[in-house]
Amino acid sequence: MYIRFCENHKRMNYQDLLLTQIRKQITAATSINDIIATVLNVSYDAAHRRVSGKSKFSIDETLQLANHFNISLDNLYLKEEKIIVQKTVEISTLKDMLQYFKNSAEQISNLTKNKKSTLYYSAKDIPLFYFMDSTILSKFKAYVWLNLLNSSMTKVRFEQFIIDESFLAYMQKLKVIYEEVEVREIWNDTTINSSLQQILYFYEAGMLDLESANALCEDLNRIINLVQQKCNNKNENFSIYYNELILLNNNMLIETDEKLTMFVPYTLLGYFITDNETACKNVHQFFIQQINNSQPLNQSGIKEQSLFFNRSRRKIAYYKEKLNNEVDLLF
Repeated sequence: MYIRFCENHKRMNYQDLLLTQIRKQITAATSINDIIATVLNVSYDAAHRRVSGKSKFSIDETLQLANHFNISLDNLYLKEEKIIVQKTVEISTLKDMLQYFKNSAEQISNLTKNKKSTLYYSAKDIPLFYFMDSTILSKFKAYVWLNLLNSSMTKVRFEQFIIDESFLAYMQKLKVIYEEVEVREIWNDTTINSSLQQILYFYEAGMLDLESANALCEDLNRIINLVQQKCNNKNENFSIYYNELILLNNNMLIETDEKLTMFVPYTLLGYFITDNETACKNVHQFFIQQINNSQPLNQSGIKEQSLFFNRSRRKIAYYKEKLNNEVDLLF
């Protein structure tokens, strides 16, 4: 985290800004001195000196208060070109990945719980929410992620790879959250590519057998069929848009009545998370622009829908043929 305190700044008292935000969250009958003393575990007199401006909050105390009252310090203190971000846990083991999905489920649940929420997703790859079932693709995606994040995994074949039931439980929780919010996904013709290339790569590397590779391709077909079916169910909570103009980036934005929260990928599964008002509004506007420049597949006719989804099915068929032809060439 980056916090710049400038006590001699003539136009702004940063400590007063923080206290103003705290006062907004407590009732008029509540003593701010008492609550500051409780949160910081200091005496009433020590809290009074800070509230009156006779002494300053330390950086640790500022962070403690901001965390307790859920106050965004970047909105308070930083210039527009600088923001504070939270990041997801780093992953190198299956245990780390379990913690990643546990934290993600809790965070998205807290953002969307008891609120009207909209989730925007720029699908460079098939959104991970589609891999949150106990299917062969769920296992394969976990296997791929760990292989790319942990070099020691290269010694384990896919068929020998085992994931814990608790891992699947948190994946399922994410899926439930995803299905309960309003979703707006933006896809293009390359969204399916990385999943297909991963199947081919691990097969050619001798880490995935042909039977599993074919089963994975069929599971991808299932997802394509599922998305098309969702298009035709006239579900007001789900919209998918086909964008031919720009490369997508796996950015995700959650909009509630209270605020916007942005998730920006920086590694394979790693995300920076921020609710910086200015940055999130800019990203929200960019999502709207992308949607306006996209074809709304929910509102399209059968012909337009079929043209899009059949291109994905043809890609899957092409990769299946390539996998099986490679076997034929060996004999």
